Amino acid sequence: MTKKKKKEEDPKVHEELKGFKMEINSFGEISSSFPIDKINEFLNKNVEDKKLKDRDDLKES
Repeated sequence: MTKKKKKEEDPKVHEELKGFKMEINSFGEISSSFPIDKINEFLNKNVEDKKLKDRDDLKES
């Protein structure tokens, strides 16, 4: 039985993340084409943190 190879297509991503690639090597290390600070900045701006949304001690910015 032969396995079919998947076509390597670029996934649909947000405009700010064009060119973003993430890989896991054989040692389980994650490598990314973007610096982690840029990824965190994007996530902070675009994703609501469900754990922090009901906290009264944090001010909204």
